[in-house]
Amino acid sequence: MNNEKVYSMNFSKIYPLLVSKAQKKGRTLEEVTQVITWLTGYTAEEIEKAAVQP
Repeated sequence: MNNEKVYSMNFSKIYPLLVSKAQKKGRTLEEVTQVITWLTGYTAEEIEKAAVQP
């Protein structure tokens, strides 16, 4: 099992997992984006750009 730390992972690897987990709990993509913007200070566009980068 790979014990890679979350803080050393690429955001593009974590983002789909966050969205999937939130949707399973009845949340929307917009709510996930809102929380991430609140926590990080990034705009929705910056999050989207970071989520698709390899």
